[in-house]
Amino acid sequence: MTDHPSPTVDVHAHVLLPEVDALVTGHPGLTAARELDARRNGPASLAVSGPMVRERVPRLTDVTVRLAAMDAQGVDVQLVSPSPSHYHYWADEETAEKLYRLAGEATAAHCARAPDRLKGLGLVPLQHPDLAVRALEHALEQGLSGVEISSHAPGRELSDPAYEPFWARAGETGAIVFLHPFGCTLDERLDRWYLSNTVGQPTENAVALSHIVFSGVLDRHPDLKLIAAHGGGYLPTHIGRSDHAWSTRADAGAGCAHLPSSYLRRLYFDSLVHDPHVLRELVRAVGADRVLLGSDFPFDMGTEDPVGALRAARLPDADFHAVRGGNAAALLRKD
Repeated sequence: MTDHPSPTVDVHAHVLLPEVDALVTGHPGLTAARELDARRNGPASLAVSGPMVRERVPRLTDVTVRLAAMDAQGVDVQLVSPSPSHYHYWADEETAEKLYRLAGEATAAHCARAPDRLKGLGLVPLQHPDLAVRALEHALEQGLSGVEISSHAPGRELSDPAYEPFWARAGETGAIVFLHPFGCTLDERLDRWYLSNTVGQPTENAVALSHIVFSGVLDRHPDLKLIAAHGGGYLPTHIGRSDHAWSTRADAGAGCAHLPSSYLRRLYFDSLVHDPHVLRELVRAVGADRVLLGSDFPFDMGTEDPVGALRAARLPDADFHAVRGGNAAALLRKD
């Protein structure tokens, strides 16, 4: 462990769960989902992604390898979430229940190998809102800190009233909800040059957070502890447009009580924006107490040096240390 006044905490790190892959192998729903994924990403991106993931399997599965990589990065604690490829929102209710239970138990077992350094998150089958509370409670029963969700499920946005019991229970329990998109509904428009990720992920973040803000989820559930991956995508740095619409149009202002920008300070955001100027603007927009270190460990769209990326933003010393780990340490103590 490094000698800091507070630990360095990376809230955006993933684990690959072979048990989940084995559960869904051969299911016709998986075939259809992979065909959609192939169309969305395009052949050139798939040709790069396959070898990239295979090369990273040891870091995604072996705790000893993970800890060595963390030491090299100067990271003391990771909040580990399942790879978003494990969402499988196509799954029927019976399969989905098996999946979230298996994912939660496997993630908890991975983290139990180094409990002082690894905290974990489970999964919620957003395609079955009636299972959401049960999935959250199962994750907490495993000793996990909360759950990871995508930006939407087929036919459902995060503003859907069916998720109200989930938001309520997450707020009551103090569970962390990590919003991490997987796949973008712009589909084949983004099937070249890895636009499916570079444009798709921040777009999905912005859409999902806008649904949460404009529908009043945060008015009804002020205790919700939601962390948005990828710095919240485009929303925090373009929130002025949302404020203008809320102030100008009756339809835009109908669902939430306050200016959209005010809700940014009720959310948390990771630091993974790949640009020190954007990171400074994120801190300005949401507050230094709402930004948490994130690396997307160990994928290629992450950063190998999250602390160095944070240092490049040249934040005031107190803000640097808050983002480096102070904010996340406080949040994890409350989970």
